[in-house]
Amino acid sequence: MRSLANIYVFTCAFTFTLWNNIQPTVEDKFIANYSSHFLTNVPKIIPVRTQVLDLSHNRISGLSVSEFIYLSDLQVLNISHNLITTLDISVFIFNENLEYLDLSHNNILNVYCLTLAYLRHLDLSFNNFTALPICQEFGNMFHLEYLGLSATMIRKSDFRYIKHLQLHTVFLTLGNFSLYEPQSLTVLNTRNLHIAFAANQNFSFSLLYDGMSTSENLKIVNLRYTLSYKDFPSPPLMLPKKIKTTALTLDAVDLQWAIILQIFVLIWYSPVEHLTVRNLTFRGPVEELTEYAFLPLLSSVERLISLDGSMKTLTLEHVRNKVYYFNQEILYRQFSEMNIASLTIYDAYMPHMLCPNRTSSFQYINFSHNALTDELFQNCGTLVDLKSLILQKNKFESLPKVSFMTSRMKSLKYLDMSSNLLRHDGAVQCQWAESLTELDLSSNQLADAVFECLPVNVRKLSLRNNQISNVPRGVAELKSLEELNLASNRLADLPGCGGFPSLQLLNVEMNSILAPSADFFQRCPRVRELQAGHNPFKCSCELQAFIRLERRSGGKLFGWPAAYACEYPEGLRGTELKDFHLSQLACDTTLLLVTALLLTLVLVAAVAFLCIYLDVPWYARMTWQWTQTKRRAWHDPPGEPGTLLQFHAFISYSERDSLWVKNELIPNLEKGEGCVQLCQHERNFIPGKSIVENIINCIEKSYKSIFVLSPNFVQSEWCHYELYFAHHKLFSENSNSLILILLEPIPPYLIPARYHKLKALMAKRTYLEWPKERSKRALFWANLRAAISVNLPRSREAIEQESDL
Repeated sequence: MRSLANIYVFTCAFTFTLWNNIQPTVEDKFIANYSSHFLTNVPKIIPVRTQVLDLSHNRISGLSVSEFIYLSDLQVLNISHNLITTLDISVFIFNENLEYLDLSHNNILNVYCLTLAYLRHLDLSFNNFTALPICQEFGNMFHLEYLGLSATMIRKSDFRYIKHLQLHTVFLTLGNFSLYEPQSLTVLNTRNLHIAFAANQNFSFSLLYDGMSTSENLKIVNLRYTLSYKDFPSPPLMLPKKIKTTALTLDAVDLQWAIILQIFVLIWYSPVEHLTVRNLTFRGPVEELTEYAFLPLLSSVERLISLDGSMKTLTLEHVRNKVYYFNQEILYRQFSEMNIASLTIYDAYMPHMLCPNRTSSFQYINFSHNALTDELFQNCGTLVDLKSLILQKNKFESLPKVSFMTSRMKSLKYLDMSSNLLRHDGAVQCQWAESLTELDLSSNQLADAVFECLPVNVRKLSLRNNQISNVPRGVAELKSLEELNLASNRLADLPGCGGFPSLQLLNVEMNSILAPSADFFQRCPRVRELQAGHNPFKCSCELQAFIRLERRSGGKLFGWPAAYACEYPEGLRGTELKDFHLSQLACDTTLLLVTALLLTLVLVAAVAFLCIYLDVPWYARMTWQWTQTKRRAWHDPPGEPGTLLQFHAFISYSERDSLWVKNELIPNLEKGEGCVQLCQHERNFIPGKSIVENIINCIEKSYKSIFVLSPNFVQSEWCHYELYFAHHKLFSENSNSLILILLEPIPPYLIPARYHKLKALMAKRTYLEWPKERSKRALFWANLRAAISVNLPRSREAIEQESDL
């Protein structure tokens, strides 16, 4: 029975469908899932209100009434894939609402029956029954739709209790099958009959014939016959008239070629309209299976296919040829001349197919996953009714040849050429069927030139997964194109719609687009959906306009926001575009330049104002003068006198105060013992030198600098120079060389802003004030003399005169 385990997958679809039909609309609290819990018994903690109970894939070996008695609402019960050996259906006597019961894939040998009046699905397949476990009580289950059974033999009397039931599906698993009494199945009344043989045994042809006389839809799995085709039993002559089947599916077929032909002849004469054969392997030894050995069968087939039959659809999938000698052209001719509407030959390693000799009735052809080349259907004018042609996963290389193949297919609407090796360099013109409206060229090797070779009336075009880097302008206009798929290419930006005026849907996912154009919807006003996600977006200013586009598009961006995330820069990778924001100033170059210019102008204006207010130009000019004077002094010839102190004090005053200086200051300081040597510009400035240079030299050669302060002083430019240089010496030599004499009081409002050093000096330093009373002047002169009292170093000339004496 284990040999049938691989058949389980074929029943899953039917079981799942019926399960969904039966399953009530409940909340999660009504579903109890104990699947794959390694249980050996039914749990005792199942919620009382459970309606769906899954106990599959455990190790339960027995069932009892006490385990289900309190589950009065139970409707669906799955106990498949366990170890149950004996089934007593009476354990469900109190589960009156039970509709779905799956006991498949157990080890059940015996069944003790009970009528479950509302049961719709009962699956006892893949068990160890010898005879079919059909009890008399089953005949009272009038709601039963699906019945799964298993046995090793079938007799006529096995179905007598249920022949009156209108079943939807009967599924039979026949492992180690040993006996079948002819016409046993014909008493069944079912729409769908599914039969699965074990993979290692010969199937019963009588059962095949009876199955075709029983149900509308017949599916048989594992058709294998190891004896000689000469021993193959011929079908009864009246069989075609008794056949009810209109849709026949044969899966896992491993037969000799002659037997396959014989079955096909039977099917062709029958009412079967749809034939599907999957996993087909045909074989035959050389000495038995030669062209001459089964030539009569081929002739019968050739005559047969020229006649009108019931068959409309033929599907062959996963075909393997193990015949040592085989003239494939004969077979291709039989296929091409079939008078059917739909032909599918999928995964058969088929290298070629012939063009029909006469006008063909084919409307649908699917030759996917084969070895077909560009020579297919060239100059073929008989496929005038063909509407759909699917040739994906073959070996086509030339796109122009594909277009020529379709040029005479007057009714062709859909063509699938995906997953081939198609190229186009633009050197050869293309000629497509004018009726072609849907074209799939995905997963090929097409570049930008493909837009020069497209059907003019195409409405839906897929160029997914190619090598397209740009949609060139000036190509032929595709006025009818509504859907264009350019995903998984090499596009760097969104294409325009100049050549696609009717475009409504565009897919450019998984390209190389860093910053899509923000004017796309303006250039493509009819586009209602743009799929541009999963691109390596660079989150920068250029992307801001595209993000704003999403807000204005009204939901036209498919997959937003999950499919739109930053790839660059590294720090923003994975950030969704909806969460990426930059200020308008950071992204608007014009605004940024204007802002920077305004700030610069404001800064320049502020600096200029400060410079004017603080007289910076004047200080800069003075600093320059000081520096130049120092530089010249540094480069003076060695013979010139240096900066040896020659005066006790340098006098700085306004010319308007010169009378006081000449009549009071100089006479009182230079008279008497220890007379003071004063430096006055009128008598000590050296002719030929600039005034500034003389001022600096005099200040440097003087021990002190006396400043006669008055309202006239602050109005003199030269006094300001002298004060600046003296103040500079104060800080550069760290000396206390300034003496301030306040000749007349100076109101603060008269002091200009540039005289901030004078204000600082008057605020921080003690100054001598010229007394108006004569009695106090003697003290004034004494204090002033004391301030400038110092022994000046003797000059070289004075020393030489003393030595001469």
